[in-house]
Amino acid sequence: MPDSSALVLGADLAGQPIAQSLRLANRHGLVAGATGTGKTVTLQRLAEQFSDAGVAVFAADIKGDLCGLGAAGNPQGKIAERIASMQWLNYEPKAYPVTLWDIQGKTGHPLRTTLSEMGPLLLGSLLELTDSQQSALYAAFKVADREGLLLLDLKDLKALLGHLRDNPQVLGDDAALMTTGSSQALLRRLATLEQQGAEALFGEPALQLEDILQPASDGRGRIHLLDASRLVHEAPKVYATFLLWLLAELFEQLPERGDADKPLLALFFDEAHLLFAGTPKALQDRLEQVVRLIRSKGVGVYFVTQSPADLPDTVLAQLGLRIQHGLRAFTAKEQKSLKAVADGFRPNPEFNALAVLTELGTGEALVGMLEEKGTPAMVQRMLIAPPQSRIGPLTEAERAALITRSPLQGRYDKPIDRESAYEVLLARKAQAPEAQAQAAPHEPGFLDQAGDFLGTTAGKALQSMARQAASQMGRQLVRGLLGSLLGGSKRK
Repeated sequence: MPDSSALVLGADLAGQPIAQSLRLANRHGLVAGATGTGKTVTLQRLAEQFSDAGVAVFAADIKGDLCGLGAAGNPQGKIAERIASMQWLNYEPKAYPVTLWDIQGKTGHPLRTTLSEMGPLLLGSLLELTDSQQSALYAAFKVADREGLLLLDLKDLKALLGHLRDNPQVLGDDAALMTTGSSQALLRRLATLEQQGAEALFGEPALQLEDILQPASDGRGRIHLLDASRLVHEAPKVYATFLLWLLAELFEQLPERGDADKPLLALFFDEAHLLFAGTPKALQDRLEQVVRLIRSKGVGVYFVTQSPADLPDTVLAQLGLRIQHGLRAFTAKEQKSLKAVADGFRPNPEFNALAVLTELGTGEALVGMLEEKGTPAMVQRMLIAPPQSRIGPLTEAERAALITRSPLQGRYDKPIDRESAYEVLLARKAQAPEAQAQAAPHEPGFLDQAGDFLGTTAGKALQSMARQAASQMGRQLVRGLLGSLLGGSKRK
């Protein structure tokens, strides 16, 4: 019988169970393989194992069939045969505690964060800004912080950009960063984001991390599924940015846990290549740092993709569990990549990993795990154990029933639009004409009185000449003042 304190993944060709210690499950992992080789079923099996151990799970449901976790399985055909061959499995069809999420709020609870929580670095990546545009965005966030303007949704940011365009003096030393061109470019990027349906991602109530970590009533870890079946195709950058935000929030908010018996949370990032494709270097460096350090906070990150080459080497080096399904190699480049995958495992003298990679059938994989001391174990050929939940999607009626029974029902479903930057700046703009109207009336000065007293052409001429002289002196004074300020800033 497999150890109950381990993730039971499957069995070797001799029928012996293969399991990874839960104590090492925060060392992250990889599930890779060509389309149709069984990655989704492997992910489903892993999610079940974590849930049974009381570990919360957050995963992206890319194809829409991972939600089968919410219904009991009904194994037939080859699945039933594999179950029968694993006599130690103790298979019991059952549904798991699943919470469904959807950024648009159509197939699950609405999933939101705020612009302030996301911050300018992630938002700039989402908008795919140039360096100058990114600097302008940082300047805008700086003003918002200084003036206490809440940036909750896109209309808040648009209102702030309009305010800075009309009142550039508010930027202070950063005025040069917010050019007309950069301001207009930011507004255009925001409009494009709205056209992709990303507006729904920003607002309140924002996702609270404690709701993800809350266990089910029976003690099992709750499995949270983000419906990304449309999102990953229509707005892949939005999908990737949200997952990066979630990872960053967990890292910043969770306390250190040190070496624990099991993780607090397991994150599954499907289509993992999207997290790194076109990501600015500053953000990628930050991501790699978070992946390296977040395990001490009890979070295990599992990347799901077609090939390990989709991930940076610095991230691959941190993955303790590698489940590699079959790969296909038809070109010289693919064969070179195949060899790199095989070389990533600790060799097993009983078989050639490179040759086996192209022979693996559906539901088979090569697996590299960590031994109890944390060192890599020899690669093994494995048959994945079937999940106890349904392999396949829920019906619309089943999904609706799951949402209705959710413990989070009513908590996130209705949006809240409290006073933020948009409302504050709108009120300021409305008060401006009123303030001007209430200003003190113009008192006639010496020049006006002199002109009225003389009442002649000479008097009017004297008045005009005096005003021109005063105006010239004023311009010289302003130029001198600006020159000293700019010169001072350069010296600094």
